[in-house]
Amino acid sequence: MRIIRGKYGRRRFDVPSNITARPTTDFARENIFNVLENLIDFEEEAPSALDLFAGTGAISFELLSRGCSRVTSVEKAATQANFIRKVTKELKADNEHTLVRGDVFRFIETARTPYDIVFADPPYDHPDFAEIPGKVLSSALLHPGSIFIIEHSKKHDFSELPHFIGHRAYGSVNFSIFRLPESDH
Repeated sequence: MRIIRGKYGRRRFDVPSNITARPTTDFARENIFNVLENLIDFEEEAPSALDLFAGTGAISFELLSRGCSRVTSVEKAATQANFIRKVTKELKADNEHTLVRGDVFRFIETARTPYDIVFADPPYDHPDFAEIPGKVLSSALLHPGSIFIIEHSKKHDFSELPHFIGHRAYGSVNFSIFRLPESDH
């Protein structure tokens, strides 16, 4: 796993062979972060971020590296969670990074802290995959101005959901992007 840019840029970590996660390709990750950097000024805003179905933590660490003030990773699998914990320690990022080992759906339902950026990369074959964007968009995880990105295969189309602002495809990796409108005051 490679962190592409930012304060941890070019750092590499060997992912254990027993991790079953499908990490976002470097190419897709670099491109979606270019899109994100056009939507939010990481240096100026120091956003908070949430990485659902964190897997190897590649998205979490990229968010941290680029200037997020705090990042929360939610991952159920022990092997992946242990790897995320190890990389967090190696980066000495304990103050900015929180790992929640548990069920993402329960986290979405019970969390009360909103984030500036929410990223979800569920297993493509998850039986409840199609429900995830709606659950996140109607949760307390977002506030006015929040950005939500879900990674998915080409078989999903989320363009009819509220707050949809765009779709990007990089090879076989697809991202649907949502942004809640800013409040009027």
